[in-house]
Amino acid sequence: MLNGNTRLSVKKATSPPYAVASIILSMGLMAAGNGVMFAYIPVKLAFEGFEPWVAGAMLTALASGGLGGCLLTGSLVRRVGHARVFATLAASVNMSVLIVTLGTDPIAWVASRVLYGFAMTGLFIVSQSWLNDACGNDWRGKVIAIFYMTYIMALGVGSYLLKFISLETLQGPLLSIFFVTLAILPVSMTRLRTPPPPESVSIAIRAVWRISPVGLVGLLAAGGLTMLVAGFAPIYAAAEGYSKDDIALLLFLMPVGMIAIQFPLGALSDRIDRRLVLIAAALIVIVSAGIATRLDGAGLLWLILVFAIWSGATESIYAIANAHANDRADPQYYVSLSSTLLVAWSVSGIVLPGVATALTQAAGPRAFMFVAMAVAALYAAFVVYRVMRRDPVPEEDQEPYQAISAQAPHTAELAPQISGEETSQEL
Repeated sequence: MLNGNTRLSVKKATSPPYAVASIILSMGLMAAGNGVMFAYIPVKLAFEGFEPWVAGAMLTALASGGLGGCLLTGSLVRRVGHARVFATLAASVNMSVLIVTLGTDPIAWVASRVLYGFAMTGLFIVSQSWLNDACGNDWRGKVIAIFYMTYIMALGVGSYLLKFISLETLQGPLLSIFFVTLAILPVSMTRLRTPPPPESVSIAIRAVWRISPVGLVGLLAAGGLTMLVAGFAPIYAAAEGYSKDDIALLLFLMPVGMIAIQFPLGALSDRIDRRLVLIAAALIVIVSAGIATRLDGAGLLWLILVFAIWSGATESIYAIANAHANDRADPQYYVSLSSTLLVAWSVSGIVLPGVATALTQAAGPRAFMFVAMAVAALYAAFVVYRVMRRDPVPEEDQEPYQAISAQAPHTAELAPQISGEETSQEL
């Protein structure tokens, strides 16, 4: 099993449900500001005449910063607490946007996205840890679901605001700064009690592999697949000549795929072997990406439909692979399991966009589609192999499926520490 030093924290008291609204509101405002920049950066780079691979490099930079946030946020919280770290990281997000206002310098923008990735990953870890501590067991799942839905929908709304922004001015970055600054206020004024300092939790890749190879490889696949479809969709649309209004609508409607695809697949995974649903989700990614490669002249609505389905299938792989891993782990190991899976997600989010960016220079803006097809095909083949090797988890032992989003990666702990320690207990 996982590191034997892992201990369950005992919640002596919980907060009333309305009290957690401050964190959800803050992260919703943060998402709106982030959505503005997710749409603004690739469109602005295309407007300035940069090749698509330049915008792709921003995605690798973002994921690199995210890995740093994953590993370092816990130590920051242990030093000064949740609220102060939240405010500090929000200010860091604003600093990353301010760098963008200094001029269209790709090197400076890469540095900006590293800082952004670090700060936003830290904000997710802080906010989710705070929510987990504040919520009772009987209503925690509902609060986390509301948290994710609020974030994803606000991200889409923020992206849609690009339609009303002039690329020749600094309206985009200034609007993002406005939302992020507002996001600091609810948490700064909250009466929600501060959680106790977190304990260190070791990352044990080999132990998680023994628990759930399908879950671990699923997170490795989902990290890259998420960055590919969410990050490269606006880059591709800009390279293909779609207007900023069209791209704003694309990014606004893509989250609909999370509802239309993820929820039905998630519900199905509660009734049958989750691995079969993971195979189906991977096949949907392959088909969607394949169709996307042949959409020349098909029109904006077809592009939106294909990318929404693709995005929903990718979200499904992330959430169902998480659920499958938890099904096979004992409850006392959930914390270390989640932290290890987050690191796997982050590493993949660095590597695969980097591969797609390099291929974009040679193969053009569709390169990410072929990378996604290859990754999804490899994962589907791996899951088929595991189905043949290992029996499914009995239905009575399955945890209820929870609709979480790969664009707001889930973790249960603040303080992952890379460690080679593993217990000798067999799984």
